[in-house]
Amino acid sequence: MKMAKSGFILVGLTAMLSVTSCAPGVSLGGTKAVKSVEFTNTPAPKTDDELLGTYTKSIARVTYADGTARDFPLSYDVLFKNTDMTNTVKGQKYAAGQLFDAQMNPIKDRNGDPVVAETADGTSLMSVGGKTFLVNNWEYDSILANGVEAYKAENWYSRMPMTMNVNALNQDRSGKLSLGSQTSVDFSPVNGGWIFCFGGLTPWNTHLAGEEDYDLYYVPGEKSYTTTAAGLKAMTEVYFGGKKQANPYDYGYPMEVAVRADGSYEVTKHYEMGRGTWEIARFAPDGRTAFYGDDGAYSGLFMFVGDKQNDPRAGGTIYAAKWNQTSDQNGGAANIGWIRLGHGTHAEIKAMKDKGLTLGDIFLTSLSDPGDKSYVPVRAGSAQTIWLKLKPGMEQAAAFFETRRYAAYLGATTEFTKGEGVTFNDADKKMYYAMSRIETSMKAEEGVPVDDVKLPENKAGATYTFDLASGVKDSKGNVINSAYVATRTYVEPALLGKPMTADAQGNVAEVDSVANTDNVHYSEAMRTLFIGEDSGMHVNNYVWAYNVDTKKLSRILSVAAGAEATGLSAVENLNGHAYITSNNQHQGEWISSQDKELTTRLEAAAKAKWGVNKYGVANYKLENSVGYLRGLPAMK
Repeated sequence: MKMAKSGFILVGLTAMLSVTSCAPGVSLGGTKAVKSVEFTNTPAPKTDDELLGTYTKSIARVTYADGTARDFPLSYDVLFKNTDMTNTVKGQKYAAGQLFDAQMNPIKDRNGDPVVAETADGTSLMSVGGKTFLVNNWEYDSILANGVEAYKAENWYSRMPMTMNVNALNQDRSGKLSLGSQTSVDFSPVNGGWIFCFGGLTPWNTHLAGEEDYDLYYVPGEKSYTTTAAGLKAMTEVYFGGKKQANPYDYGYPMEVAVRADGSYEVTKHYEMGRGTWEIARFAPDGRTAFYGDDGAYSGLFMFVGDKQNDPRAGGTIYAAKWNQTSDQNGGAANIGWIRLGHGTHAEIKAMKDKGLTLGDIFLTSLSDPGDKSYVPVRAGSAQTIWLKLKPGMEQAAAFFETRRYAAYLGATTEFTKGEGVTFNDADKKMYYAMSRIETSMKAEEGVPVDDVKLPENKAGATYTFDLASGVKDSKGNVINSAYVATRTYVEPALLGKPMTADAQGNVAEVDSVANTDNVHYSEAMRTLFIGEDSGMHVNNYVWAYNVDTKKLSRILSVAAGAEATGLSAVENLNGHAYITSNNQHQGEWISSQDKELTTRLEAAAKAKWGVNKYGVANYKLENSVGYLRGLPAMK
């Protein structure tokens, strides 16, 4: 996640299951079994137009069971922009990224201008009752459109209460998508939402997003506590209009939106899945086991095992991982153990939250060594060591409201840096986990409470592969009731970032390798792991396709300079077509190593091509296309 601009891109393919010979883009009546799919490489951008644009030059090569093969060029279409007046709320039209308060009134800034998010993130494309819908997250707003530097000087709200869109889509016979209707989700029944990051489809066909609680997490007295105070101020004053005091324990949970065929929806905040800095909570195909991307430094790896398939509200158990390192080479390798944190149902944890619990009700805390052995020193979410002592009878509260701190308190590993996307390869019983950077807490440290992870620094990060198994026991010797428990992790060579000395453009990681992996999504039908970047090391971020059988890594999308590739998902068969969604945020947020002459040239070119707003900000940084790549015929 980065602070700034947005949009999102749908990468559309037609369904990857079976096909007959026909012109590209036309649905087919017959079928022909597909053996494999491989993507050619889109060259890295060289011209200013390529650097400033989002494009593909890739071809999907489909090989059929009869040995024949065919190439399908991909192309890009626009769906909508964050600034398009396509959003209908209470009968009024607003921009797609417009943000709203608890009464669903549009939020405005001090100038009276609408606050429009530029950060489309997690996306779910689905069919409900024979109709096509897309749910997309808005992650944050930088107020850049309205003169950000002036607001920073006045200490205006640095973050806004966030929302999602429910979009009804039209789909023609060729697979082309267009926006039918759009509305913002009302989160007032769950006291609003805070930083909706990555997300995706559940096995039961709903949208599940991570509520990335960076800003409401810290302990009073910690160096970062001013961030918590600012976040609570924004929720209290902007979202609730000063009529209600925001509670930090209302934020930082997996958030579910279940869309109905008529376009209405139901919102559930999953308190029973624990509170943290969740990039995403992704369920395995069993509909019971979920892993979380826990963002930030000094983070953990967490697992939820539900009691009932496709119904986490019925209750489940949270576990935290213990990293037992076996190698420090090539991103490292480890055996994984699991520590049980606690069990609870949605009703139980919500009732506990509604009592108004605070951190002080759960733990005694000290920012310096109290000289009392009953206190446990931990580093969780911060490099600052704090000392915790659990109050009697507060085990369940600690597990679900202070999930990361309680994990560290019980001896789990909280030394990872920027855990991001999670996805499953069911056929091979693998899980893929994005670690955007290997630095700080993942390096060997002396004089710290715990030092499980001791790896060489790699600022370009890695995508870790985890082996999954059944019959695994937790740290107390009890069998975990899941067949998707991670037991061992390592990095495949092509999925390890490769830092380098800056090239002519200012790239400081190899352009033909993944840098700062973020969103990940695996397609069973294509046998392909898709990876989206959030890199401060590539001038342009990319979306990659990694074939798990051939080990070939291909760049399939180049995203506008400075932008982050977000909202990645793969839908293998939606009404006879397949799609890959990939959003982009904060284009024009040039990386620090970028060549200064190039930056000057791109700034000028962007302003000349797209113009500026009334505050002199380039529209390039404010308006980002929402679209998709297409080109393959239907395969089923």
